[in-house]
Amino acid sequence: MTLAGDVLAGPPRCGRVRLVAVDGPSGAGKSTFAARLVEAFVRLGTSTALVSTDHYATWADPVAWWPRLVAEVLDPLAAGRPASYRPLDWTTGEPRPGALRTVEPADVLVLEGVSAGRSSVRPRLSALCWVEGPGPAERLERAVLRDGPGTRRHFEAWQDFERGWFEVDRTREYVHPNGLILSSELTQREREK
Repeated sequence: MTLAGDVLAGPPRCGRVRLVAVDGPSGAGKSTFAARLVEAFVRLGTSTALVSTDHYATWADPVAWWPRLVAEVLDPLAAGRPASYRPLDWTTGEPRPGALRTVEPADVLVLEGVSAGRSSVRPRLSALCWVEGPGPAERLERAVLRDGPGTRRHFEAWQDFERGWFEVDRTREYVHPNGLILSSELTQREREK
C-alpha cells in the first residue's frame, strides 16, 4: 500500500481531518515531496489541502508562531469549518502579512515545513514524514538557489537553529516506518529493488 493509502485506511486524528506532517531540514525537498503527496491523495479522490510552515515562520521567529497556526488552521479544519489565515508575503524581502487565504475543510491536510511534525501536534497526526535530503552543504546551496543569494547568511543561521530544534524536539525519532521518507541514495536503491 502507498503512504496515501495507509493514511486513508486509518482514522482521522485531528477532528475530521487526517493530518500529515512533512518535516525535515531546510533545502531537503519537503515542498516537492508534499506536492507529490497531495497529488497522490487527489488521484485517490480525496479532498486535500496543503499549508506550509513557511507561511508563518520568519528568520527572527522560526517556531514560536505555532499557536496562531493551530488557532487559524488546525482547529477550524478539525471542526469541519473553513480556515482563514494570512500567509507571509516575502516579495519585498521582508515578511509582512499577505492576502487572506481560505482553506476549505478537507479529508486530508498536508502540513509541510520545518517543525511541521513537532511534539505538540504528534497526537493529531495520521502520518509524520521525514525528508532528510542531502548533507547540510548541499541543502544550503539548494535553499540559496531557490530563494536568492541575499538569503545565504539567513540560511546558515537557520541551519544552526534547526539542528538544535530537531535535537530538542526529537522529531525524527517519532516517524512511523510507513511515514519515513528519506531522499537519500540508499533509500532510492532500496525502493528500486
